[in-house]
Amino acid sequence: MKKIVLLFVSCMVSLTSMADEGMWFLMHLKRLNEADMQKKGLKLTAEEIYSINNSSLKDAIVQFNGGCTAEIVSGQGLVMTNHHCGYDAIAELSTPEHDYLTNGFWAKSLSEELKPRSLSVRFFVRMDDVTKRILDLVNDNMPEKERQKIIQQEIAKIERENSENGKYIVNVKSFYSGNEYYYFVYQDYEDVRLVGTPPNSIGKFGGDTDNWEWPRHTGDFSVFRVYADKDGNPASYSVDNVPLKPKYHLPISIKGFKEGDFSMILGYPGRTNRWMPAAGIDQNVHYAYPAWVEASKVGMDAMKKHMDKDQAVNINYASQYSRIANYWKNRQGMIDALSQHKTAATKRKQEKKFQKWANKKANKDKYGEVINTISSYYTATNEKARHDNYLTGTLRSATFAALPYSLGNPLQQYAEANEAKRKELLPRFEAALADTYEKLYLPLEIDVLTDELNLYGAKAGNIAPYIQQLAQQNNGKFDGLVKEAFAKSIFGSKEKLEAFLTNPSANVVSEDPLFKISEALMDKYRERSPDLEQLEGNFQAAYRKYIAGFLEMNPKTKYYPDANSTLRLTYGTIRALPKDPRNDAKINNYTTLQGTIAKYKPNDPEFNIPKKLIDLYEKKDYGRYADKNGYMPVNFLSDQDITGGNSGSPVLNGNGELIGLAFDGNIEAMAGDVIFDPKLQRTISVDIRYVLFVIDKFAEAKNIINELTIVE
Repeated sequence: MKKIVLLFVSCMVSLTSMADEGMWFLMHLKRLNEADMQKKGLKLTAEEIYSINNSSLKDAIVQFNGGCTAEIVSGQGLVMTNHHCGYDAIAELSTPEHDYLTNGFWAKSLSEELKPRSLSVRFFVRMDDVTKRILDLVNDNMPEKERQKIIQQEIAKIERENSENGKYIVNVKSFYSGNEYYYFVYQDYEDVRLVGTPPNSIGKFGGDTDNWEWPRHTGDFSVFRVYADKDGNPASYSVDNVPLKPKYHLPISIKGFKEGDFSMILGYPGRTNRWMPAAGIDQNVHYAYPAWVEASKVGMDAMKKHMDKDQAVNINYASQYSRIANYWKNRQGMIDALSQHKTAATKRKQEKKFQKWANKKANKDKYGEVINTISSYYTATNEKARHDNYLTGTLRSATFAALPYSLGNPLQQYAEANEAKRKELLPRFEAALADTYEKLYLPLEIDVLTDELNLYGAKAGNIAPYIQQLAQQNNGKFDGLVKEAFAKSIFGSKEKLEAFLTNPSANVVSEDPLFKISEALMDKYRERSPDLEQLEGNFQAAYRKYIAGFLEMNPKTKYYPDANSTLRLTYGTIRALPKDPRNDAKINNYTTLQGTIAKYKPNDPEFNIPKKLIDLYEKKDYGRYADKNGYMPVNFLSDQDITGGNSGSPVLNGNGELIGLAFDGNIEAMAGDVIFDPKLQRTISVDIRYVLFVIDKFAEAKNIINELTIVE
């Protein structure tokens, strides 16, 4: 094991040694990447990118609200990220009277900036390797459950030791499926306010039709500001808070770039599965993802028919709908790409080589049964994967699939409490109910839950027993049943729940029709049998050994760890795709405002364009942001290795200057989370010149422009 650990420490690089593949740890850049990056055009040192003792690029990169990336672009805490990353906050702040999603918003002073209820950014402070400390406490002969218990206990100690009495958030993360461990130190700022957003017709131009597609013409950006107390420390929202003075902010280049230029991206990629075995790919393609896609589409269709009829409903559900739609198209793209590129067959070839090595006398005792154990696990869980994706699709789309259960248990405790305790708890419950029900539209919720239960009952297989019972009693249909349940349920409105709080009864909750449906779904979601736990334990041990064995088998190959929402750097070049007749650009690595106008469809929800943008185009009034060849650039392509979570990541040139915001990948390379395709894989970004053009010329928000450090 020590030999393997040493190998990991020295060789955390790419799975295939392709130049632009890899999501690199910043602490290893000096040793692993600096020379190669400088050869390709980087003008900085590794120390200027990642330093613990001095300000560096990493101090300008933040995780945005737990799921995206953003960057600090001014000395007053100004933050840029994608429009779709800020979508939740923008939707929350919008009303029919002040519809910022549709019309955009631009604060012309600090006092006009808007505070969403909950929005935070996370700064990365440092990281370190604790592999030896953790793995010295366990061995391969331990039952998996015991092993994990020991590891979790040690992780808790490490996190306490490095938090400095709560000043920092510390996360210990597993890499290579438990063969390595690193801890990451963060600082969170929770007072983040909206500064500016373009209207949907710019920030979401192309909608679901263009999502994951190229050529793109989307102004996918939004602007926020981080606030701190007067000493620069994290603080809850207060009118006394002041804009954060960051350790570092990114300069912005409007000089442009060309095919082959070096570029790099820093961000928080969410999840890749580059080690996924062939049987796992087959499970996703044939069982899990088709169920995900179908359940998502059912929920989307039920939501959309109500959203199209009422602008208030459209605003309130826009963010939820957008999230579901994004992954609906992503998962269908994954099915298509994994099938078309025969990714499972490629993995089987790798596994065949591993099996041959594993069955050598010196390796057989440890690795001989690894592939068989992995394959057996997937065979045993294929149908469960189908069921679970229909179920989670229901939980994602239908608010009332989980809400009655999450509210019900606290309400039962409230009902059983004495009068004094109830009096203490009542204000919290009233506030929680007001917040929960404020933007819910019950006719939509009834239809979504009905349609999802109809699908779940018909397609999922081994469904929750109570749901099966209801299906049998109602000829497999839930239409009238769900509507009746809402009518009778205390969860059917905020007013009914408020009435319950004045006269509570635990029995009323336990017998409530919506609670019983929700409880059945959530119990099924959490269902764990001893046989399944044993099966999963065997799989985890085998998967960990497979990765360790694969590395041992290939000691001269360089490796990098799968993405898991930790800060990484990926680098490559500005790189075109083959010429596309749909793109007016001379080289198919960028798009122009002319191409945006060509897609214009008046009053179309996806391809409408504000009149002012058209006027600016017709006058060619691009200010200082036009390309040297006269056109207004919009989006561009590069070949870095990114995935979900990189949305909003800064694309930087060799000088470390901001040239764009990454926002998407291309559908041709949708298998990228499982296998990197050096020919097809691209990052789609919004050109920073288009961002500044929209802020300056379209929004006339020169106060924002004046804060920035712009390099011409």
